[in-house]
Amino acid sequence: MKHIVQIPSFLKTISKKGAAPGTLTHVGLQKVKKTHLGIFRYGKNDCEEKQITKTKDLQEKPNTVLWLNLDGLHDIALIEEIGTRFALHTLLLEDILNTGQRPKIEEYDDCIFIVLKMLHVTGDMQFSLEQVSLVLKDHLVISFHEQPQDVFDPMRERLRKGQGKIRQLGADYLMYRIMDSIIDGYFSGLEHIGDRIEEVEKQLIDKPSDAVIQKIYSLRQQMLFLRKAVHPLRDVANQLQHGECDAIQENTAMYFRDLYDHTIQVIDAVDTYRDILSNMLDNYLSLMSHRMNSVMKVLTIVGTIFIPLTFIAGIYGMNFRYMPELEWAWGYPAVWGVMLTLTLTMLGVMKWKKWL
Repeated sequence: MKHIVQIPSFLKTISKKGAAPGTLTHVGLQKVKKTHLGIFRYGKNDCEEKQITKTKDLQEKPNTVLWLNLDGLHDIALIEEIGTRFALHTLLLEDILNTGQRPKIEEYDDCIFIVLKMLHVTGDMQFSLEQVSLVLKDHLVISFHEQPQDVFDPMRERLRKGQGKIRQLGADYLMYRIMDSIIDGYFSGLEHIGDRIEEVEKQLIDKPSDAVIQKIYSLRQQMLFLRKAVHPLRDVANQLQHGECDAIQENTAMYFRDLYDHTIQVIDAVDTYRDILSNMLDNYLSLMSHRMNSVMKVLTIVGTIFIPLTFIAGIYGMNFRYMPELEWAWGYPAVWGVMLTLTLTMLGVMKWKKWL
């Protein structure tokens, strides 16, 4: 079975030629029928969770952190409404709607905007990337997803139960936990890839075939797929860990240093797997070359043995009337004896030379 992975370009797609900067147009596939807008509002001692349809349903509550999460990016009116409510720049909203963005971080006057790629592993061991956009403001985190996923469910459960530090710290720590959950998903995906590489490597040694080489190429595509999503994260995490953003508190910067370390580990794993797959391709080509050399060696030996035999048979196959030994009674067995002697002699010499 062929495994085909679609490699995203991560280039900014222009959906409408001649459109002015900041024009809101959804670029990408619609992955949900209906958008879902949910909130978590929490403090040290309480947590509120609910679904809303309009941002006007939100009420201001001091000394709390608000996490607004939108699943589905095709509802331009709702995203524009969110931008108006929280004073988000139109260029920021344009990048949210463009799902071909490269992972990046941008700092505006009153907020931080981050684009990430979330990894999903399907049942048939195929990989897909979903764009996740994050906006961090004072006491506010807004996350935009293409489709609902359960990668944040453990974090939501900790919010409900008040476990850990998530309800003790601010919105910047919440953003760290969201990013950390996304990066942890890469470790899970790489673990699956590592298992598949071991299986393919065993097949390559035991029984190399065209199907094996297709699997190797598929895995290399997936590595390129992941590399394009992971490598830009290093710059994002590096900027956050050095506290270059005003919205990141000093007591939270240490967590982003841990996030940077995790990002480097993922990048190292991706690069390592790419090297392993490249070596597997080289080994496959070397193995095929060795097999071809073995076949050519056998054919060369056979040809070498039959050249003098063909020469003798050719001479006595000529239709001349006067030739020696034509009327000799022992001529036929003598020719066979000469040919067998030549064959055995040549095989003995090849064995002595260790060509066989």
